[in-house]
Amino acid sequence: MKLAIVGGGINGLSSAWQLALAGHQVTLFERDKLMQATSSASSKLLHGGLRYLEQGEFRLVHEALQERRWWLKKAPQLTRRLPILYPFYPDSRRARWQLKIGLWLYDTFAGRKGIGRHRWLTAKQALRCSPQLKAEGLSGAYLFFDGQMDDQKLGLWMAEQCSKAGVKIIEHSPVQQVTTEGKVLLASGWQQFERVINVAGPWSQQLLKQSGLAQQPLDLVRGSHLLLPSISRYGHMLEVPGEARIVFVLPYQGNTLLGTTEVRQQLDETITCSAAERDYLLAVYNHYFQPGADKTTVLASFSGVRPLLGGTANASKASREYQLSWQGQLLTVSGGKWTTARALGKQVSQSVGKS
Repeated sequence: MKLAIVGGGINGLSSAWQLALAGHQVTLFERDKLMQATSSASSKLLHGGLRYLEQGEFRLVHEALQERRWWLKKAPQLTRRLPILYPFYPDSRRARWQLKIGLWLYDTFAGRKGIGRHRWLTAKQALRCSPQLKAEGLSGAYLFFDGQMDDQKLGLWMAEQCSKAGVKIIEHSPVQQVTTEGKVLLASGWQQFERVINVAGPWSQQLLKQSGLAQQPLDLVRGSHLLLPSISRYGHMLEVPGEARIVFVLPYQGNTLLGTTEVRQQLDETITCSAAERDYLLAVYNHYFQPGADKTTVLASFSGVRPLLGGTANASKASREYQLSWQGQLLTVSGGKWTTARALGKQVSQSVGKS
């Protein structure tokens, strides 16, 4: 089957690869360069999503943990196992037993594809791992493991797999419109395909709107990160004081990665870390570490827009699941998370095969 993929982020590339492996003739159109937008502005984690267990997203967490192992195994040069601490203080919102249950489920869902089982550390042991954690009130920490990656390079590795499988990748080629009959409008004119897969991430619904087609609700949420000087080779999963939200403080390429935020975003707005987001993240950091950090400590910042399935008022509770919907010969992919990109691609391939 002659197929067009719209979007050169990780979900578009993974879908193109799976479709090519299934024997289809695949052309991928990317408006800019591959892996330039949301897919390269993640928290750099290959993870099951421990916090999604609280929302009952057991299917997603189980799938993500299986996929986590796949990425670590297939691209060891761009991925690694990362130890992460979850410290407990008197003002922690979650009880130690709650996290114990979550981590037990996390290890159980990973099964034989686990990368290390969680354990409890005393305050002294936790401070040995992360000396800059505040010692006052620290009762201890859970230690568990997830994966870490260079998202842009890992995405370009996936692009190499696409090319090896025969995918034709065309960069700097924005798709202006699509039709339900399998047509794609480029600057050079219309092209006909048997099926079109719209995997444009945050821009997927805008493309449908430009094409005069029905759209689905999609929550666009900006996530910003800061880079600070290195403090530990261990990662940290931290509760935002007074909120149920979680922020990560992770070692990354010789520095510390601090994020993320969740702010509603419009596509016509600049995708950049605001002063309010920077101050919010620094306040969380300073709650847990000493010496603290301020804006002069920030080495760099970056932001990306996550396309989440719509329908929830609280962005932090929005589902990270993905959804496929057909309109004639046009398949639109909504939602999804980095770690499950290959699994999403398999679902796309199956859906096209049945169409």
